[in-house]
Amino acid sequence: MARKHVLVICGTGVATSTVVSQKIRAFLDENGLDATISQGAVADLLGGGVSADFVVSTTTVPDSVGVPVIQGMPFLTGMGVDGVYEQIRAQFD
Repeated sequence: MARKHVLVICGTGVATSTVVSQKIRAFLDENGLDATISQGAVADLLGGGVSADFVVSTTTVPDSVGVPVIQGMPFLTGMGVDGVYEQIRAQFD
C-alpha cells in the first residue's frame, strides 16, 4: 500500500488543524496506515493544485479542490468520529 498524503484544513491552519492532525496520526498509527500529514488554512486551497490524496477539513472547502474531502468537525464535537475514521480508512483501500 502506497503512503498517502493527508492535508488537514481549518480556518487559519493553526490550532484546530493541530488537534485534528494529532487525532488522525493516532488513528493511523493504531491501524498500521502509512501517511504524511500536513496542515493548512482553507485559503491555501483557493489556488487549486492540492498535492494531497485527500483533505480532512473543519471548515467549508471549495468544490474545486479536486481530491476527496472528509468533514472533520466531528473531531471537535465528539459526535460522529467513528464515521470519520471509517471514511479515512476507506481512502487506503
